[in-house]
Amino acid sequence: MNDFWIACGHHLLDRDESGRLCVTDEFLKAYFVRPELMPPKDACPVERRLHRELLADPRRVVVADEVAAIADEDARENWRLVLGFRDLVLRHPTLEAAYLAALRSRSNDLPPLFIDQLVHVILRNALDDNEDPFVLRAAELFFRPQRILPHEQALLLGDEEVVGGRSPTPVLSLISMLGTKTDAQLDVLSEDNAESYWDRSDQFDMALDLTAGGRGARALAQAMTRWVSHLLGIDVAIEPLTERCEVQLTWYIGLDADATRMGDRLWHGEELDEPSAGRVLSLFRLTFSDSRLAIETLQGEPVYLILATTADQKLRMKPQNLLTGLPIRCLEAIS
Repeated sequence: MNDFWIACGHHLLDRDESGRLCVTDEFLKAYFVRPELMPPKDACPVERRLHRELLADPRRVVVADEVAAIADEDARENWRLVLGFRDLVLRHPTLEAAYLAALRSRSNDLPPLFIDQLVHVILRNALDDNEDPFVLRAAELFFRPQRILPHEQALLLGDEEVVGGRSPTPVLSLISMLGTKTDAQLDVLSEDNAESYWDRSDQFDMALDLTAGGRGARALAQAMTRWVSHLLGIDVAIEPLTERCEVQLTWYIGLDADATRMGDRLWHGEELDEPSAGRVLSLFRLTFSDSRLAIETLQGEPVYLILATTADQKLRMKPQNLLTGLPIRCLEAIS
């Protein structure tokens, strides 16, 4: 079986009988040795002691006064955030349970970076037996912001961090027509190069073709199906719609903030102007394998999932919407 997304640290975690991820000391220590938390030469004694003792016992209780006593303001903030994350995952039996608790908590102030890291490693667990690079590349949308890449005939997505730095217009090595020399080199994932994904999965340097009716859209549907099944324990079927036909939005979920706003406008009877409609990337239809799980008002109607880009051609998917937005009975009891 091929390994992938090694950098997320899944190999440092244990699994319980249900296959969910259990925190280990090794996983916690990996956070404490990050550059942001390594005390510099001029660090105060309090910071040095805290770092040393947490490496020896990563689960030890840290009171607020200890962090407040750190001299450097940036260091104090870094420790406050990482200890908040540590305490969250230690309060729950699995990372999956911690993630769901964070979604439901009204007082959650966990930075998006930590949420993305949880999504990354949980999704790695959910897709552990998947051998399809297209599904894995599509799943990167869950925790890696994307950018729409210029092309006249296909809807191509590239990783924002990879293409958004020094190279605003990256070269797609399979599309010579762009004719631009830059530092960012991307391959469009295809049947011919799919096997190379395994060796470069942590580089996030393969573009995804999300054109309607293509394999990329079907792969994203499969990734979303597995996500719902793994975290909520329910079976759903998700299929991409090949055409953006008019549908009755009995229930809809925006898979990103812009899509949610568009869905709200349609729900209230508004028509999307041409620029807004043009930013809708994909539309999916979700149905429950067991219709009894859905709330009564759904009455057997499907749930529509909307994926859209921002005005500046970026995509920031919110996979939590798939979990909190589903019209199912007793969401709190399903975990």
